[in-house]
Amino acid sequence: MTDPARPRAVALVPARGGSKRVPRKNVRSLAGHPLIAYSLAAARRSGVFDAVVVSTDDAETAEIAVRYGAEVPFLRPPQLATDTSPDIEWVVDTLERLAAGGRCFDCFSILRPTNPFRTDDTVRRAWQLFLRHPEAHSLRAVQPCGEHPGKMWVIRGEVMYPLLPFRIGDTPWHSNQYAALPEIYVQNASLEIARVATALEGRSIAGEIVIPFVTEGHEGVDVNTPADWEFVEFLLERGKLALPEPVIA
Repeated sequence: MTDPARPRAVALVPARGGSKRVPRKNVRSLAGHPLIAYSLAAARRSGVFDAVVVSTDDAETAEIAVRYGAEVPFLRPPQLATDTSPDIEWVVDTLERLAAGGRCFDCFSILRPTNPFRTDDTVRRAWQLFLRHPEAHSLRAVQPCGEHPGKMWVIRGEVMYPLLPFRIGDTPWHSNQYAALPEIYVQNASLEIARVATALEGRSIAGEIVIPFVTEGHEGVDVNTPADWEFVEFLLERGKLALPEPVIA
C-alpha cells in the first residue's frame, strides 16, 4: 500500500544520443552491459521512485532503456538535446509532459548514466537525507576538491590574478598551506534530488536552499572521456571496483 505521506518521486535519467568525447557513450558496453543499465538498476532497486523515466532523443537508446526496465513515454525534442542545452529545459519539458498525461510527482532525481558506480544504497541514503530537510529546494552530490580553488589563477594578458582573492589574516589563500584553507567541495555526477515546484515554478533544478550529499568511495566517479573508460575498465578487470548488477525487464 502506498504511504500517502510519502512524496511521490520520479527518477529522470538523461541520455542524449549524441556525444562528442565518447560516441554513443550512454549505450556503450561496460562489463557486458550498456552504460545506462547501471543507473537504471540503482534507481529501480532503491525503492525510492514511483517511476524511472529516461529522457532521450534517440530511438536505439529508448529501446535499450525499456529493455532494462525504464519508461520512455516520449522522445526528447531535438532542440533540447544539443551539447549546450541546459538541464532545466529537458527537465521542465519532461515533468510537464508527464503531468499532462496525469502523472504528477512531488520530487524528481537526476541520475546521469555516466555514473555507473552509484548504487541503490547511494540513492536511498541521499533520499533519506533529503526527506530530513523539508526546507530544502534540492540536494546535490558533492565530493572534496582534489585541487583547491584558492590555489587557482586567471591570466589576463601577461599578468595573472588569484581566482579567489580571499585571505586568512593578511595572507592570501594562494600563499597559505593547504591545511589552513577551508575545505571546498565540487559537485559530481552521482545524483541530484529536487522538488518539482523548484523546477516548474522556480525554473531551476537547484533552487536557493541546496543540501550537500557527500559521496563515498567511487560513488561520484564519472565516465565521460576515453581516458575515463580505460581507467574504469582497468580497475574493473583487477577487481578494484564493483558495478551494480543490471536487471533486464
